[in-house]
Amino acid sequence: MDSLIVNSYAKLNLFLSVLNLRPDNYHNIETIFERISLFDKITLKKRRDNKIRIISSSAGLPKDSSNLAYRSAKLIQDKFGIDSGVDIKIIKRIPIGAGLGGGSSDAAGVLTGLNKLWRLGLKQKELVQLAAKIGSDVPFFIYGVSFAQGLGRGEKIKPLKTLGNTKLWHLLVVPKIKVSTPLIYKKWDEYLRLTKPSYGVRILPLALKKKDVSLTGRSLFNSLEEITTRLYPEVGRIREKLVNLGLKAVLMSGSGPAVFGIVASRREAEALRNRLKKEFGSWQVFVVRTA
Repeated sequence: MDSLIVNSYAKLNLFLSVLNLRPDNYHNIETIFERISLFDKITLKKRRDNKIRIISSSAGLPKDSSNLAYRSAKLIQDKFGIDSGVDIKIIKRIPIGAGLGGGSSDAAGVLTGLNKLWRLGLKQKELVQLAAKIGSDVPFFIYGVSFAQGLGRGEKIKPLKTLGNTKLWHLLVVPKIKVSTPLIYKKWDEYLRLTKPSYGVRILPLALKKKDVSLTGRSLFNSLEEITTRLYPEVGRIREKLVNLGLKAVLMSGSGPAVFGIVASRREAEALRNRLKKEFGSWQVFVVRTA
């Protein structure tokens, strides 16, 4: 086998509570991840030399060692003494720097793909350990589950098996602005827990399982949302618009700027998407579901 194709899916944070700053300058968090149907397509192709090359038409995608997909390949190559290289072609569909985990998902896709392409035979536990060295969100994507709880800096993953049959439809809106994640966390440190969740992290899975829309809406939480909205008012405008459209469960994902709302069906989501695209041409609007 000289090449293979991997789909790397985006994520949403349905719950994100930042707890405290750690000695290593990361933050301890509690989060609930949801994998969604928006994905990047990655083609991995063996090279005869030992070079790692990122190929993409996306202008904002780095092609050097700052790219998490590159770092994944380099980590495996160095750790296992692989003497061949790889071309990593990435067709980007997940907006870059939007709080949707695109870079982390690409990194996980490269880890799992190269495990097969280079016939390493690594087990899931070993891949998770490697993923944690790349980035906090990367281990979630190794598990290949729809929902999971994340602890530590997000790398300690507990799949939520009780939600195995839960499928949600979302209207997802991404403005064309760049949000600096380090800046958002720095401001969180300055404000010291500006907001706190009304419900604990365990309530949301129960609400989702029961399909309790009202409780689900009240249980969604993101510690970073208020800070991001203060610094980037466009995020607040999107949130307000979705609420005015009648969505009961609306939240920003990660450090932003992507904002999503839970809707009852694909038909409802598509109708709202068409309406938003006519009114706000600069916003990227997606209809996505649990993957």
